[in-house]
Amino acid sequence: MIDTATQPLLAMRGIGKSFAGTQVLHGAELLVGYAEVHALVGQNGAGKSTMIKILTGAHRRDSGEITFAGRPVAFATPLEAQAGGISTIYQEINLVPYRSVAENIFLGREPKRFGMLDWRRMNREATEVLARFRIDIDVRQPLMRFTIAIQQMVAIARAVSVASQLVIMDEPTSSLDESEVAVLFDVIRQLKADGVSVIFVTHRLDELYVVCDRVTVMRDGRTVAVSPMQELAKLPLVAAMLGRDLDSVVRQGSTGFRHRRAAEAGTAPDTVRETVIAGEHLQSGRRVRDVGISVRAGEIVGLAGLLGSGRSETARALFGADPPESGSISMAGRVVAVPNPQTAINLGMGFCAEDRKVEGIVPEMSVRENMTLALLPRLTRGGVVDTAKQAEIVDRFIKRLGIKTTGPEQRIRELSGGNQQKVLLARWLCMNPRLLILDEPTRGIDVGAKAEIQSLIEELAGSGLGVLMISSELDELIEGCGRIAVLRDGVTVAELEGDTLTEASVMHAMAHGAGLVVAPETEAGAAV
Repeated sequence: MIDTATQPLLAMRGIGKSFAGTQVLHGAELLVGYAEVHALVGQNGAGKSTMIKILTGAHRRDSGEITFAGRPVAFATPLEAQAGGISTIYQEINLVPYRSVAENIFLGREPKRFGMLDWRRMNREATEVLARFRIDIDVRQPLMRFTIAIQQMVAIARAVSVASQLVIMDEPTSSLDESEVAVLFDVIRQLKADGVSVIFVTHRLDELYVVCDRVTVMRDGRTVAVSPMQELAKLPLVAAMLGRDLDSVVRQGSTGFRHRRAAEAGTAPDTVRETVIAGEHLQSGRRVRDVGISVRAGEIVGLAGLLGSGRSETARALFGADPPESGSISMAGRVVAVPNPQTAINLGMGFCAEDRKVEGIVPEMSVRENMTLALLPRLTRGGVVDTAKQAEIVDRFIKRLGIKTTGPEQRIRELSGGNQQKVLLARWLCMNPRLLILDEPTRGIDVGAKAEIQSLIEELAGSGLGVLMISSELDELIEGCGRIAVLRDGVTVAELEGDTLTEASVMHAMAHGAGLVVAPETEAGAAV
């Protein structure tokens, strides 16, 4: 018999995994006790999703061992994992929209009577399951007729209705409002009381302290911290997620902001320049709740925040990709409507998205075609492209940005990541924009190319271009930006510049929602 007081329900030890020669997990560990709510946290690329997929059979591990309920396991499929006592709720709803709510809850395990589907029992039991979540709907209706929040609750209801020992919840609150989140937390507490364990993945720090017993922090494919939730205050938790040494960060914070980009350029920091763009009280979807941001000409403004804070969504709202539902956007002091990206481009904006391979480059097109994609309407007369002008522009920017290519006709997919990023920058620079929005401009490129991109951004700002830059790397923001706005759960919680712009102040705002720096002896051991 298993001693549940000393032995974990789930033990993943020494887990290694690589994809196409790239190592993504390096001996990672995850231990979850019986009747425990365990938080699994980390930034993008930390390895959380890969660990979950290995556990549930979506991926095969390369090394390490997994034991569940005292026995070694190696599930081949998620269905096999479910049969073995593990249910998973994914962030992206993976149900069948055209089927009824009841059918979705019992999909693959429909009750039968005399070899036929027992519709009456299925509808009754589905209604009873949803009642636990205080949801009263007609379970016979197709799932697609209900809101995303209801669909998310149906997915959660399906998972908890399976007789499981472990329920994995991957960002379960992303589509829920406050009252629905409260109901979910009640269900989690009930599961724990019934002896069921929960792995809770979320980017919202406050939620961790409400329902979780312990936390595992992952970074760069490794397990870097494991702690009882109430013994790890928010600032040390953020430091662990970002890979910062808390003591050295706080010591550095007392010396003030060391890097003075504006002063080095010969421009006084308090010089008043035209405000290129200003967003006030922006709201868009569930990720952008109350954002205020502004960028002046010749200024690099950083947008900082943990995963899920609303950084990319704010950029998309400003650019019209996901227009704000409320709030206002002003350019050069005039309120403007930005209903779509074309309007944003006409207003003088450029936007390099985070995932250049999905939302940036067109891989089978040439360097020339990719670079002038946005400029084509200006190069076309009577349906004919001015190829001579196009060639002149492409050649000029290849030289200006130092793009390493065999020529304008080389396919962009053959270029290195850094050179692909330069082509995307050139795409917008040839439009002579007033504002350039850069979402993770140096992600996935080598150190040399990274330095070149950073230098280029500095040069562009020096020429008067306003730059709004998103980065997950604090060093990059602090050393490269004159001002940083910090987002937390879709709200601008701090705006830092000058002597207040330090790693400590940025991290404190991420953790607590305010830009004040506290003494290390107060924060490090504080109870939340």
